[in-house]
Amino acid sequence: MNIVLHQPEIPHNTGAIGRTCLMTGSGLSLIRPYGFFLDEKSLRRSGLDYWHKINVREYDNFFEFEEYVKQNFPYGRFFFVETSGGKIYSDVKFEPDDYLIFGSETVGLPQEILRKYPEQIIRIPMTGEERSLNLSVAVGIVLYEALRQTNFISLS
Repeated sequence: MNIVLHQPEIPHNTGAIGRTCLMTGSGLSLIRPYGFFLDEKSLRRSGLDYWHKINVREYDNFFEFEEYVKQNFPYGRFFFVETSGGKIYSDVKFEPDDYLIFGSETVGLPQEILRKYPEQIIRIPMTGEERSLNLSVAVGIVLYEALRQTNFISLS
């Protein structure tokens, strides 16, 4: 499984997500710009002292990421997790090479990207009283459902 963070802003979230990726054998792609420096102390603390063990790839923009995946992993599918998604995440049949893409904490994913992939926008059901769940919590929810569906193949 692959987690993608589009322009993450909060280092603690990115560190916690990195730790989740490490513990699940998932890849982590980060799309610039970030709201922090990757070597920032708080990011290392959130990712504990093994940030260097996390399979992290960095991209300057979404289109660079998209091109890399299409060239190197043609079977990889994109799923965009947004509060406006038409499908509930648990209704999707995930596959091991899927990319779960999450937007920044304050603005989510850009409309120009979402318009390109309208059938691949998924959501986590919520009451709607607040904006959304914490980013690291949302990643954990969707990632573990995807791993469950693929029989936790990357886990022991």
